[in-house]
Amino acid sequence: MEKLNGLTLAVLIDAENVPYSNVKGMMEEIARYGTPTIKRIYGDWTNPNLSGWKAVLLENAITPIQQYSYTSGKNSSDSAMIIDAMDILYTSPVDGFCIVSSDSDFTRLAIRLRESGKTVIGIGEKKTPNPFIVACDKFVYLEIIKTDSRKKESVNGKIISDKQKKKLVNIISTAIDDLTQDNDEWVFLGEVGQQVIKKHSDFDSRNYGYSKLTTLVKVIGAFDIDERQLSKGNGKLIFIREKRHKVR
Repeated sequence: MEKLNGLTLAVLIDAENVPYSNVKGMMEEIARYGTPTIKRIYGDWTNPNLSGWKAVLLENAITPIQQYSYTSGKNSSDSAMIIDAMDILYTSPVDGFCIVSSDSDFTRLAIRLRESGKTVIGIGEKKTPNPFIVACDKFVYLEIIKTDSRKKESVNGKIISDKQKKKLVNIISTAIDDLTQDNDEWVFLGEVGQQVIKKHSDFDSRNYGYSKLTTLVKVIGAFDIDERQLSKGNGKLIFIREKRHKVR
């Protein structure tokens, strides 16, 4: 799978199924994966419930698309978003789509876009049904998106339960096994993260309270870690492997 960065993206937002709070943080999150060349938001803008969106659209250069609600209780945005997505697929040179919604009705759209070779990034609340989540290459929960996500943190800053730790060890160990032929091999952590996302599209270290996978792996304590200094600059490459237990 192509790396989730440097992409040109079409961003389609379902205003009726995501909150308008922290739009800035959401757009910063999208910018981590590429450049949003198309930004549209869909809803019935005559509905007072959507009034909170209006103040932030101009600030973030998002184009509102009016879609009247013809039937009470029905989301009017679904069909308009799907039609526009298919138009963009065939007429605009984008690498991928970012679908912002907590609605499972976009599951088939995500599958169809991926079938056409496009990367699909989903963003929605934790209540989003699983079918839509797994239909995306990457899914990010709105609850973990914060504008101060670059803030440094201590490796002792968060507590991970035994149940969470067991799940994480299994996920990461499986990814290492997929990438190596020998349990003694070191694996670049970036490749491990990409492999995990292939099987768990909603995996994100921030779901566990850590902004970086490196910090999360250190906290788990189940893997050997090798930090290799780059020949130029102050950067480091992080490699991991299954923990070696010394026999005394």
